[in-house]
Amino acid sequence: MYNQLAKHYDSLVKDDDATQAYVDFTKRYAKGKNMLELACGSGEISLALAKTGYQLVATDLSNQMLDEARKKDVEGLVDYAYMNMYDMSQAGIYDTVICYCDSMNYIDEQHIASVLKQVYDHLEDDGIFLFDMHALDRLDEFKEEFYEAGKVDDTDFIWSIISDENRLLHNFVFYEKDGSTQYEHHEQWVFNPDQITQILTELGFQVEIYTDFVQPGIQEGEKYFYICRKEVIA
Repeated sequence: MYNQLAKHYDSLVKDDDATQAYVDFTKRYAKGKNMLELACGSGEISLALAKTGYQLVATDLSNQMLDEARKKDVEGLVDYAYMNMYDMSQAGIYDTVICYCDSMNYIDEQHIASVLKQVYDHLEDDGIFLFDMHALDRLDEFKEEFYEAGKVDDTDFIWSIISDENRLLHNFVFYEKDGSTQYEHHEQWVFNPDQITQILTELGFQVEIYTDFVQPGIQEGEKYFYICRKEVIA
């Protein structure tokens, strides 16, 4: 996953305003400076947070995306590492764990509880887990296929998104300058926030949710933002 998309990722989706919104959200709710990032992607948010003083270990499943992230970090502010969210056994213990840009939606229904449990286990008592997920509205939004065609990095591309029951299906085609055609398919699972909240609460998190960064509770929008505090067990 992201093998072909990595080199074009920033050109397709980079958004400085969104990056700043994620930084502001993190600073508002994070605890301490010792932070783990899951699914860091191309490192835009990682580097921005590190520049504000966070000691960040940023992980991803895609070595290609990690390569793109390292290219930006010329000062070596971030510790980048390969890690699959399904197995965090090599991770340390952190004040805060973050996972942004709907990366949690890549976890399927069979593994979501296990991944959330692993995050809980790698947090200090009273530690914070911050993440976002697609809102349920996205399933309706993409009942009719979204289709975008254009040019990125002098490369022609097609990007389509369509919903299928509780999933979003993304398809990318890149017509590379060397004459090759590269395909990439992504699946994301869209979860009911009640289900996610129940799992988190049963694990021992106190949970607060906002829609699109600042709207309290579950409202119409694009993303649900979860602020989860690991309760101290006496």
